[in-house]
Amino acid sequence: MLRQYELVDRVLSYDPDADEALLNRAYVFSMQAHGSQKRASGDPYFSHPIEVAGILTDLRLDDETIATAILHDTIEDTVATPEQIEKSFGPSVARLVDGVTKLSKIEAQTENERAAENLRKFLLAMSSDIRVLLVKLADRLHNMRTLHHIPSEAKRRRIARETMDIYAPLAERIGMYEFMREMQTLAFQQLEPDAYDSITKRLKQLNDGGGDLISRISSGLRLQLGRAGVKADIQGREKHPYSIWKKMAERHISFEQLSDVMAFRVVVDDIDECYKALGVLHRRWPMVPGRFKDYISTPKRNGYRSLHTSIIHSEKMRIEVQIRTEEMHAEAEYGLAAHWAYKQGKPAGEAGNHSWIRDLVDILEHADNPEELLEHTRMAMYQDRIFAFSPTGELIQLPKGSTAIDFAYAVHTDVGDTTVGAKINGRVVPLRTLIENGDQVQILRSKAQEPQVEWLTFAFTGKARAAIRRFVRHKEREETIALGRKFYDEIVRRIPAALGPEALPEALKRLKLPDEEALMEAVARKLIDDATVMDALMPGSAEKAGVKRRESGQREAISMKGLTPGVAFQLADCCNPVPGDRIIGVRRPDKPVEVHTIDCSKLAEQQDSEWVDLAWGDGSDGGTARLVVIVKNEPGALGIMSGILGAHHANIVNLSLSHRDAAFHTYDVTIEVHDVQHLMKIIAALRAADAVSQAERSPAG
Repeated sequence: MLRQYELVDRVLSYDPDADEALLNRAYVFSMQAHGSQKRASGDPYFSHPIEVAGILTDLRLDDETIATAILHDTIEDTVATPEQIEKSFGPSVARLVDGVTKLSKIEAQTENERAAENLRKFLLAMSSDIRVLLVKLADRLHNMRTLHHIPSEAKRRRIARETMDIYAPLAERIGMYEFMREMQTLAFQQLEPDAYDSITKRLKQLNDGGGDLISRISSGLRLQLGRAGVKADIQGREKHPYSIWKKMAERHISFEQLSDVMAFRVVVDDIDECYKALGVLHRRWPMVPGRFKDYISTPKRNGYRSLHTSIIHSEKMRIEVQIRTEEMHAEAEYGLAAHWAYKQGKPAGEAGNHSWIRDLVDILEHADNPEELLEHTRMAMYQDRIFAFSPTGELIQLPKGSTAIDFAYAVHTDVGDTTVGAKINGRVVPLRTLIENGDQVQILRSKAQEPQVEWLTFAFTGKARAAIRRFVRHKEREETIALGRKFYDEIVRRIPAALGPEALPEALKRLKLPDEEALMEAVARKLIDDATVMDALMPGSAEKAGVKRRESGQREAISMKGLTPGVAFQLADCCNPVPGDRIIGVRRPDKPVEVHTIDCSKLAEQQDSEWVDLAWGDGSDGGTARLVVIVKNEPGALGIMSGILGAHHANIVNLSLSHRDAAFHTYDVTIEVHDVQHLMKIIAALRAADAVSQAERSPAG
């Protein structure tokens, strides 16, 4: 642990005008406040804030930030109050300490809520002073360095996951790559210990087998640049284990197939020398096509600048080379902190020039709940972007995780609405296929197509999901009105006398409904019972109809022609009715009509609901049916069953083994069929096969 005088000397070494008394007061205050508290390692708790302050001195931060680091846990973990901090250290330090203090009074909330509330507080503070973020990152980095002392594996993994999801990307976002790399490595060690051990062993074997390979390559690069008159400081390193593991996972390759596990930094005097060094290296060694990036002429959003290239070195291996100036190198390692206020004490790291922070604050103002806040801020801050191209070369930018349907809606809402398929790089693919960087995507369209409800299960972007939901809501209302009209016509038939032309307008007035469509929607959703509608159309008719009412089975069945399952009505999962089955509908207030087969045992549980005779409309086609198939326990029996289903054009939706013994296997099979006749043919074909002992439709209900 750093001693008091050592910490003060560090700050004075780069900022002679620092407030030495402020630092001494903070050191003593924190040590007394934390008293005898211990960390999981057994060390005094006071050692943690001092080490955090030490990390920040490496960034050459100002005295207020160092004092904040020393005090950052006093409000949360001791009896110290914000008022005491402000009185002893001034409003600026008090505000910074409050910004990094974790909220401990919301333990009853879910983990997501707690993380979101912490994120809200610290982002709001950060938006006015970036030093809050710098202290927070140093705090998390030291906690990760000592994470192995925590005995609970679950807690270690939770902290590591939070670090990987929130803090490492934050460090990357402001260009603090050294912080990011160390956090990722330490988190990776906890989250994927086997992979971490395997990669570190491979790296050790690589070093042991090649001697001082990095030193040899560095010397060769330095010699070549020196001959061309380029003075350069060259640093080589292996890529860190998490970076290697991520590349292996993304490219689906083994460690042996990964050719660029080493990276070298060439630090030169000025920008002209950067491009001169690049030319020297490309003349001497062949470059790897597609691996050159010029972040000097086009810096990254976080301000990162450098030239990146990969070359095939004489050691018969690919190496990555980053060429930059000394100033760029400082920015690359420490990001915003490299601009900090030790330049005569004037803060240069405030959020005014960082629009992404302001974007997050805007999101904070509109989040409905903590979970939504966390989801949106993570999306805004950390999601990688991908770039794909239309066949005409138009560049479409999408968040990573987008599918072909997202691409279609990104082009235009009309394109998305009429999408029937997609080609990625010339190959026809399902609409749920993920888009990768550089893909060429062609959307296949049909004027007859409409958005499908199931698209919501794989649509990723907000634009696509909103457009699909909007259409589904519109379609649902249209079909609900159409179904309501069918019910209305059946109600009118039960009225004992013919209605005049003014009956419906008068009924709308009595029911206080704005128009005919509103009435039909209310009837379909059973928001108004049939007797009320009858009396509104013809006062007193409900009582008369009750006397002369025909039994349910005698009524004319209502046709479902032109309606879509799952919108105006839904097919019951218990009995899976298919066209041709005798069916009945169950109406309940403000729910879609639920369609059952007439013999479904679940109907006994619906005695309090209204039953409606239904009929399949002309041309009704398609449904799913469940079968129980018992096959002999012999090689090829399952293949025979599948072959019969395929021969009869029955698509298998689900297949599961429900029972097995020495002689027979019982399978539950869900298949798509055209109608009940199609289903009966399939069952007959299965029963005729020698390998099949029994085939039955699953009992309804």
